[in-house]
Amino acid sequence: MITLIPEHAKSKAVLMQLFKALSPISVLSFDLDDTLYDNKPVIAAAEQAMLNALAKHAPVTATTDSDFWWQQRLKLAKVTPDIRHDLGRWRLLAIDAGLQSLGLSLCEAGEIAQLAYDAFMQARTRITVQLEIKQLLQQLAKQYQLIALTNGNACIDKMGISHWFEFSLQAGPAGRMKPYPDMYLKAAQRLNIAPGQILHIGDSHRADVMGALSAGCQAAWLDHHNSRVTVLPHIRMANVQSLQQLIK
Repeated sequence: MITLIPEHAKSKAVLMQLFKALSPISVLSFDLDDTLYDNKPVIAAAEQAMLNALAKHAPVTATTDSDFWWQQRLKLAKVTPDIRHDLGRWRLLAIDAGLQSLGLSLCEAGEIAQLAYDAFMQARTRITVQLEIKQLLQQLAKQYQLIALTNGNACIDKMGISHWFEFSLQAGPAGRMKPYPDMYLKAAQRLNIAPGQILHIGDSHRADVMGALSAGCQAAWLDHHNSRVTVLPHIRMANVQSLQQLIK
C-alpha cells in the first residue's frame, strides 16, 4: 500500500491511499449521490415535497408518513423484484398502489401519484454542487473523459455540470443498478474502450467498488467512515479533492 500525501498537507489527515497500481486511465466515472454532494438533505426535502403534494391532492394521506410509503415500495418489490433497479418507476408505482390501498379509484390514484412524484422529482433534482467540486471537474475534464453512473435520480443537466461530462447513465433505463456490471459495461461499449481504462469514483463500497471491480474497471473509493473491508479498491480517498493528484 502506498500513501500519497501532498507536501502542503503532511500535517493533515491522509488524503489518498493507493492499494493497487493503476493501469492507464482515459475515463473517470463518477457516482453522484454522496460523492459530488451530500444527498441526505436533498432526499429529505424531496420526501417532504412528495408528502405535501399528497396531502394537498389526497387529504386521506394527511396522516401518512415516509415510512408508510416506504412500506408500499417494499410490498411492490416483493411482487416485482426487478422494479428495484428503476428507482423512479418504483416510487411512482408504489405511490399509486398506496393511494389505491387508501380507497382511491384506479384513475384518481394514477393522476395524484404522478403529481406527487413530480413534486418529489422537482425537489430531488434541485442539487447544489459546491464551487470547489465544479473547479475540480473542470480541471479533470481537460485530461480525462468524464461520465456519471448513478443508481439514483440525479440529473447532471439540472446540477449545472453536464458540460464537463460525456454522458450520464441511470439505473433502470441503462440496466440494473450497481453493483451489477450493466452500466459499467454499457459505458465502456459506448466509449469504445476496455473497462479497465475506466476509473470509477464513488462512496459505496458495495455498489461502486465491488461493482466497478466485477466489471473489470478500476475503483477509487470515497470512504466517508474509514471503514474496514476485505476487498480493496485501487484507491481509497478521504476527500474527492484527492483526485487532483491524478492531474499531470
